[in-house]
Amino acid sequence: MGSFFPKLYDLVMKPLEVTRFKNIRKKLVRSVSGKVLEIGSGTGVNFPYYEQAQHVSAVEPNSAMNQRGELRIKKSKVPIIIYETTAEILPFEDNTFDAIVATLVFCTIPDPVKALKEIQRVGKPGASILFFEHVRMEQPILGKLQDLLSPLWSKVGDGCQLNRDTLSTIKKVGIEVINVETYYNKLFLSINSVNNKK
Repeated sequence: MGSFFPKLYDLVMKPLEVTRFKNIRKKLVRSVSGKVLEIGSGTGVNFPYYEQAQHVSAVEPNSAMNQRGELRIKKSKVPIIIYETTAEILPFEDNTFDAIVATLVFCTIPDPVKALKEIQRVGKPGASILFFEHVRMEQPILGKLQDLLSPLWSKVGDGCQLNRDTLSTIKKVGIEVINVETYYNKLFLSINSVNNKK
């Protein structure tokens, strides 16, 4: 969708971002420390909330998103570099990062399993892996509605899948889930997990 979607994304998300999402994002990222990887940094909404990181390597494949992200780097308290690449093929060595952050991105990644395995590879053993994602709802009628709407929504929302079961996928690849907080009738999940590779 070219440069149109990033502008639309910030506009549509603003009501949620200035209320509930702002606090969720702050809680998620403000205390991460050391070398941090952010997957799918989008327009850089998380950038101003980093406080303890040594530096952040942000991955985002959409160049128009990255242009907006560069503007938010100026508001960041920590050094941030954006890499225009996909989550499935990360340009980093094994065991590089102390923490990994992914917010509202695993709905759009074409191969989430491959991306999660890459996260495990580049994360150090014991690295924190923090997610904030929307998922398929447990309530049967609402879940079915997400299934029906997802194909159309994907075309409008730059590939976003409404009905991904991201928590199950995280567990399936062997990432250890420590804690899950739910929001909006379990539509959104904040997931605290650990890279338990040896």
